[in-house]
Amino acid sequence: MIIEDIRTTKLVLPWVEPPRFSATYALARQVLLVEVETRSGIVGLGYLQLLSPGLRTVESCIHECLKPVLLGQDATQVERLWQQMWHATYGIGRMGVALSALSALDIALWDALGKKAGMPLYKLWGGFREEIPAYGSGCWRGLGGDGMIEKARDYVRQGFKAIKMQAAHLHDLRTDLDNVRRMREALGPGIDIMIDINMGWSADTAIAMGKKFEDYDLYWMEEPVPAQDIAGYRRIAQALKLRVVGGENHWTRYDLRPFFETPCVPILQPDVMRCGLTEMRKIAALADTWGLTLAPHLYSELMVQVMASIPNGLIIEYMGWLDDLWEAPVRPERGVMRPPQRPGHGLSVKPEIVREFRLKS
Repeated sequence: MIIEDIRTTKLVLPWVEPPRFSATYALARQVLLVEVETRSGIVGLGYLQLLSPGLRTVESCIHECLKPVLLGQDATQVERLWQQMWHATYGIGRMGVALSALSALDIALWDALGKKAGMPLYKLWGGFREEIPAYGSGCWRGLGGDGMIEKARDYVRQGFKAIKMQAAHLHDLRTDLDNVRRMREALGPGIDIMIDINMGWSADTAIAMGKKFEDYDLYWMEEPVPAQDIAGYRRIAQALKLRVVGGENHWTRYDLRPFFETPCVPILQPDVMRCGLTEMRKIAALADTWGLTLAPHLYSELMVQVMASIPNGLIIEYMGWLDDLWEAPVRPERGVMRPPQRPGHGLSVKPEIVREFRLKS
């Protein structure tokens, strides 16, 4: 299991369903594939999906900063390698580009170890359950009120018991409130509704709107203020009966530390592309210590392995953004996800996708 090579492939491909979360977003899908090859021939696959420019930058960080750290090392010592990559980029890292690069490699290392063991990751980590509820995400604000409702209804027809819509950024407050009212009327009382603000408000606005949202029995209000406004999170949580959640734009357990020290967010939403699988499991353990649950941000095809291995996994976010990449997509059935039984994370990219959409420069 000595690491002999690390390869990267940049994919730029069209969206199956373009996101409509802002008025100006027009980037194609950007995916960075990372392969860690060992002397025995086992190859672990990692990947990143970038929603902003930086594809070449992250790739450069892998080759310049992290590949020299990993070559010649034992791929089974994933914890040690995470620490070595963390310290190797400490002066330029801890967040951003360096952590994105580290995360992709960490995912690949765990995939390689799972393949070596002949076990899916959730079983390698001890296993806890094999069925996890999922919610339908991607009821974009850019679809407008009618479009969000139709997308939500489609999820309900598929068997989902919860959906997520968006507010802020595109509409005025009156329209946001009306969209929530109409969504509740359209779905009835039996479907949970989450609402994502995407860091779009001040604490004062979030408190005022949250009190109005409470009339419509929302399950949570997500990321009401910018990630760095921890004091704002605390003010909002103290003022509302409505759950306030967040964490997708925080990097590692260190950035999430304020939520452990003064718990105000009952559900954390860490992003594996901002910490890797090694750190994601540590976040889960810390959250469990403080009585918090996890509902990770996106990447359901990978998060199903984590959520099946921990006792405090609440629900998986499903959007299907990358389903068309995989030879064997991991999709919910009637709103429930089950981890694949293939070794490692169980994901492999369709060769024709790589041939057609590989970025050569």
